[in-house]
Amino acid sequence: MNSRRLAKVSLAAAVVLMIVSVGGFIVALVLNAFFLDKYNAYGEVPIPGTGSVYLPAGEVTVSLHTVVVGSPNGGLPVPPLGLTIAPPEGAAQPALNESIGSTTTVNNDAHVRVWVAQIPVSGNYNITTDGQVNGYINPRLAFGHKSSEGFLVWLFVGLFVVGLIDSILSGLWLGRTRRRAVVAANPYYPPPVASPVTPAAPMVTPAAPMVTPAAPMVTPAVPMEPSDEGVRLERLKTLAALRDSGALTNEEFEAEKRRILEGH
Repeated sequence: MNSRRLAKVSLAAAVVLMIVSVGGFIVALVLNAFFLDKYNAYGEVPIPGTGSVYLPAGEVTVSLHTVVVGSPNGGLPVPPLGLTIAPPEGAAQPALNESIGSTTTVNNDAHVRVWVAQIPVSGNYNITTDGQVNGYINPRLAFGHKSSEGFLVWLFVGLFVVGLIDSILSGLWLGRTRRRAVVAANPYYPPPVASPVTPAAPMVTPAAPMVTPAAPMVTPAVPMEPSDEGVRLERLKTLAALRDSGALTNEEFEAEKRRILEGH
């Protein structure tokens, strides 16, 4: 397999990799948003209301979960909410940080992340909620965690970057092989150099009245050099053969043909 064919195979593989990575990125986003996001894995508490939820140690997401009529334009608006998390006896108070996320809606069921809580120890936590939720249908706060497969999104992003870099390098490689093919088809011929002409011997006239003609002038044979027109014809024939074999495209053939005819 020659270098040009390898460059084409590498470029095609890079394009396929980019297409697959874009498709995988979209699928991973959909899966993480609608199927793998366990936003209510630990339970829910109505707003307003109280309840007891078992929370594991570590990061816990707190989301507003409600029923909507139609798809909310611009995302689900988060009203003023109140949340109190009472830890088990002897445990430290969980740290609560506001973290508004994007809205996910499935069949009029919508949720949006509001807080991220850092739970010091596992146990049952007493939850008290409040807020201005008069316009919401069955509002509650859901306690859960993010998708454990979130790395898939970044994996496909990395694959896309690899494919993009490979496509650029393969394009440069393919361009270089094309230039080499053109140079091989159009070798440089230096202009012919005229051979020096030996001057004729001077005519000698004898003293006698009878004149003896001088010896005929002999000019050395000059090797035949290809004319410029002949060189152009040979180069055009070579270009046509390369085009017929598929080594050059029609555009490349026409560009090289113009360059030859213009004397470059």
